Amino acid sequence: MTSTVPVSLTRMAAGSALQAVLLDMDGTLVDTEGFWWDAEVEVFADLGHQLDESWRDVVVGGPMTRSAGYLIEATGADITLAEVTGLLNDRFEKRIGQGVPMMPGAARLLAELARHDVPTALVSASHRRIIDRILDSLGHRHFALSVAGDEVERTKPHPDPYLLAAKGLGASPGRCAVIEDTATGVAAAEAAGCPVVVVPSVAPIAPAAGRVIVRSLEQVDLAFLRSLITSTN
Repeated sequence: MTSTVPVSLTRMAAGSALQAVLLDMDGTLVDTEGFWWDAEVEVFADLGHQLDESWRDVVVGGPMTRSAGYLIEATGADITLAEVTGLLNDRFEKRIGQGVPMMPGAARLLAELARHDVPTALVSASHRRIIDRILDSLGHRHFALSVAGDEVERTKPHPDPYLLAAKGLGASPGRCAVIEDTATGVAAAEAAGCPVVVVPSVAPIAPAAGRVIVRSLEQVDLAFLRSLITSTN
């Protein structure tokens, strides 16, 4: 479940142009999108099926039910959605148990946001069991709350996870800067009314109004995020 937000953070959010920063996890803060694909390849290989590399762009960034459902349909594997979801989570969890590499600039950005008491939420389509394991590496202290894909009725690309995170931080969606890496996540953030910083990971993201595309989190700092809110509100 989402965590309780300290009153001090909610008060700070109410008094600033930039009220909160909402961050995706896989491919944005941690270099794990490849881990998910490797897990999918291995699980379906065990089932006797080879995945086409072109499917990678289709399944990246989405809720597990969508990705797993697509791969079941594409391969014709004789397995239920619940069964393959469990296998994928097990295989991924085993991989991250060996360490989680952070994306360039992620640790520095999280430290800066914490230093300036900026309310921050982790918003992911991954399940709670996975988020909690990765938070052990990222540091739970960096996030006032987190939202998992299996805790909302509709996860990305629907706006619900970002709306829930903004509400939990006492912030207006329009004053929450979102950092995302996939088209699915960007669609969710934009549907919620949040300005978006896009750091593409696996697949390119097309430019559009209301979004800023950067090569790396090394280009993103607090001043950058504050200017984004100022320029869009």
